[in-house]
Amino acid sequence: MTLTDDLIWNARAYVYHHFAQTTHAPTVADVAAHFQLNAADAIELFDELNARHAFFLEPGTHDIRIANPFSAVPTDFIVQAQGQAYYANCAWDALGIAAALHSDAVINATYAEDDVPLTLTIRAGQVSHPEAVVHLL
Repeated sequence: MTLTDDLIWNARAYVYHHFAQTTHAPTVADVAAHFQLNAADAIELFDELNARHAFFLEPGTHDIRIANPFSAVPTDFIVQAQGQAYYANCAWDALGIAAALHSDAVINATYAEDDVPLTLTIRAGQVSHPEAVVHLL
């Protein structure tokens, strides 16, 4: 199969929509069914999206691990939004999930240096705790 840019970017959009709706990553089978592809073509599509850094696969698999800002694996950054709990890859991505969902949110995280819990609330685009600091390395 020849992958077209339309298919590639429509599949990327589907992955993000799936994360937003379900809180988890779609599988190769989910994408194959949605786009009426066979498994080998869906795997080729996943490989291409991974190569383009549209998302990142779990090493040695075709399981999506990260589609920034969403994480498919549990992390210390939990975002409660729209009645669901999402995992973010980092503090920046936790804010990004609320932004991507255009939603109010509650973020539960911990300070890395001392494991002190931190809760941030986002209401109408404003973040509580303006004294909180996020370090970006």
